Amino acid sequence: MGRVRRSGAMHVAKIERRHGDRVYRSYLLRRTYREGERVKHETLGNLSHLPEPTLELIRRALRGEALLASDDAFDLVRTRPHGHVAAVLGTIRQLGLERRIHSRPSPQRDAIVAMITARVLAPASKLATARGLGEETAASTLGETLGLSAVSADDLYAALDWLLERQPAIEKRLAKRHLSDGTLVLYDVSSTYFEGRHCPLARLGHSRDGKKGTLQIVFGVLCNAEGCPLAVEVYPGNTGDPTTLSDQIQKLRQRFGLSRVVFVGDRGLLTSARLREELAPVPGLDWITALRADQLQGLAVEGGPLQRSLFDQTDLAEIHHPDFPGERLIACFNPLLAQERARKREDLLRATQKDLDALVEATGRERRPLRGQEQIALRVGKVLGRFKVAKHFRLEITATSFRYARNETSIARETALDGIYVIRTSVPTEALSACDTVRAYKDLARVERAFRSLKTLDLHVRPIYHRLADRVRAHVFLCLLAYYVEWHLRKALAPLLFDEDDPAAAAALRRSIVKPARRSERALAKAASQRTPEGGPVHSFRTLIADLATLAKTTVQPHAAGVPAFDRLTTPTPLQQQVFDRLGVRLTL
Repeated sequence: MGRVRRSGAMHVAKIERRHGDRVYRSYLLRRTYREGERVKHETLGNLSHLPEPTLELIRRALRGEALLASDDAFDLVRTRPHGHVAAVLGTIRQLGLERRIHSRPSPQRDAIVAMITARVLAPASKLATARGLGEETAASTLGETLGLSAVSADDLYAALDWLLERQPAIEKRLAKRHLSDGTLVLYDVSSTYFEGRHCPLARLGHSRDGKKGTLQIVFGVLCNAEGCPLAVEVYPGNTGDPTTLSDQIQKLRQRFGLSRVVFVGDRGLLTSARLREELAPVPGLDWITALRADQLQGLAVEGGPLQRSLFDQTDLAEIHHPDFPGERLIACFNPLLAQERARKREDLLRATQKDLDALVEATGRERRPLRGQEQIALRVGKVLGRFKVAKHFRLEITATSFRYARNETSIARETALDGIYVIRTSVPTEALSACDTVRAYKDLARVERAFRSLKTLDLHVRPIYHRLADRVRAHVFLCLLAYYVEWHLRKALAPLLFDEDDPAAAAALRRSIVKPARRSERALAKAASQRTPEGGPVHSFRTLIADLATLAKTTVQPHAAGVPAFDRLTTPTPLQQQVFDRLGVRLTL
């Protein structure tokens, strides 16, 4: 009985041979078959000259896969930016902010999380945000990720109302995480202009935006010692800074349940009257602030404790005065600040003199001279009000003339205090050293950074279009929560940003707390080379968000009958993967 030869399958065989240190590889097209009980291989051709991708196509074809041209195999139905959504939304969940907004999932909570995320990504109106979440008008994957592809602007407004009801509970949860008894609390007040004239909170007041004559609102922000925002309160636009203080004390003591707090505020907020009437009667409540210019003058009189000779050997010294019983006064001298104040004062004086000279000339000209004591005084007052140096001039106004001269005594008195400031506090020395007290007051700059981010750089709390007072309050609180997320993002991503990422090294370079802050060598190197130590590009927060948005989610529809569409993510760049690693966020569909 003869042998039976059975037809076999073809495959690509990889053959390796060594000759000394060299390895030779060849790829052969072979057919494997059985002849009786034996397995044999028949070489049909040598494929070694083909590139690896072509060899892979041959392997797949021999396995029975159907290979089509890419245009014939599937359609790319839609591509949506996804990486920035995944980073911000993942950070919100890492922080547990969803649970702090509300313990159980709900459409309102999802809408609030969507608005927080959208404001970090690209601030816009509520109508524009709703459109960006919609299925047909989606600006990113945010709507589909949160299941809000059918949300309307009215739904977002309703969610804002829902959020405002929960603001006290949310702030309490944030305070529980970031504050403890004996902690420092930073507080400052700002304002922002208002669009429209129908909101009861919109009032004329002192504009910090340089928008004179526009309605505004006032809001105060509480932060921990690191500058992490925890609470916000909104007031009518004509509210004075000191009058907001009682609400913050009540919030710290009653709502947050803190028995010991060191309250840090600027000299315009913590006035002597407020310290005496509102803070001093509260047990366990200490404070840090600074003296105003008129109070400095009182300490600098002849024989007073604040003299320039105090700083011959040091730039920081504690002094005492009977006008401030039970308080510590820490006097500081910064020569760079002294030079800057002298330069600025001289510039203002010269600019004022130039305008005053024009008025002197106007009163003496032959044709249509400026006449009338009231009229001349009105024009002079307008000039002096422009540069705020009226105290440094002596004026003589009559019905037909105007003369002025510099008040050299006043200028000399102010010059003697250039570069000098005095921190006042009720905190005892054993609890906080002089250097730490000055550092705590300077940390108010962190609240200023919060205001800059909220108002101009990133989150754009202004302009405000809401008419209802509670909607305005909810909008501002939403922006605070967005800054809370951004603050943590910046902290985690500092090595990739122009931000300082080595605060310990920066602090070591600062020989005295009175001297200006210095950037670390690493931060300076980033700024100079615009590259990270790993060689990647250095970003601003905004450009990094834009870079993450290029990581896209694409819907793919195969042409094969009955095969459903599926989603694929583009491969993260090394920088994008580094962002997710630093945030501790897992990138998923």
